[in-house]
Amino acid sequence: MTDTALSTIAAKLYTESPADFISARDAQVKTADDRALATQIKALRKPSVAAWVVNLFAQERAAQLAEALRLAEELREAQADLDAATLAKLGRERRTLTRRLAQNAAELATSRGERITASTLDAVERTISAAFFDPDAAAAVASGRLVRELDPSESVDLGTAVGGGTPDSPAPPVVPADEVSARRERRAAERALHDAEQARERAEGEKKKAEKAHDEAAARVQALETRAAELEKELAQTMKDAERAHADVDAAAEHRATAATQLAEAERGESAAKDALGALIRK
Repeated sequence: MTDTALSTIAAKLYTESPADFISARDAQVKTADDRALATQIKALRKPSVAAWVVNLFAQERAAQLAEALRLAEELREAQADLDAATLAKLGRERRTLTRRLAQNAAELATSRGERITASTLDAVERTISAAFFDPDAAAAVASGRLVRELDPSESVDLGTAVGGGTPDSPAPPVVPADEVSARRERRAAERALHDAEQARERAEGEKKKAEKAHDEAAARVQALETRAAELEKELAQTMKDAERAHADVDAAAEHRATAATQLAEAERGESAAKDALGALIRK
């Protein structure tokens, strides 16, 4: 817990214009009744311009900042259940919200007569972004007593980042029990919807694979049936050709037998002629 008197004084000082901080702090030191408190006030460091802009916004737009920090906390809790696409979408929305809050804070500071440069606005945006990612950074921003800007990539040392004592964690807005229950049910329904969408996408993928496999198999069947019909036609023609060849074989065999008989008769006739001629010669 912070010392109430010191934190109250520090909160007031850290919304003073940076140019007036030293004089306002010294005036508080002079009016302090307690010497220890005066020493603590004197030790308060002057905030950077970016820290002052965030402090001004945190104190004068406390409800707006608290709502943004609460939404950021819900996102941190829910992100473990989300897929990459949803996380990317939420990341873009969070960056948009960060820029809008930073712009609102800069406009508030400008209305106080302070000139806000592009580099200061960038530092304000980084500080608010850090509060969205880190509970300690959220406590530092919500305290309205920042001494320096914060960075999302760095851990927060509350002892050096905040003046006037270590801040308590920002109290979450009071939410009716039925609203809490409704939010839980909504998150559960969103997770169920996400799971159902994933299951549908997987089923669609399997259906496409099955349809492709079916089409490929049907094409193969059609090609094979066409080839089978061609082969059947070729087989029928081949069988006809074989029958004709068998007939040719039988005819050739018969012709061969006739030729063999004729040859035998010719050979006998030749032999008889030779015998007759030989007999004449011997006479």
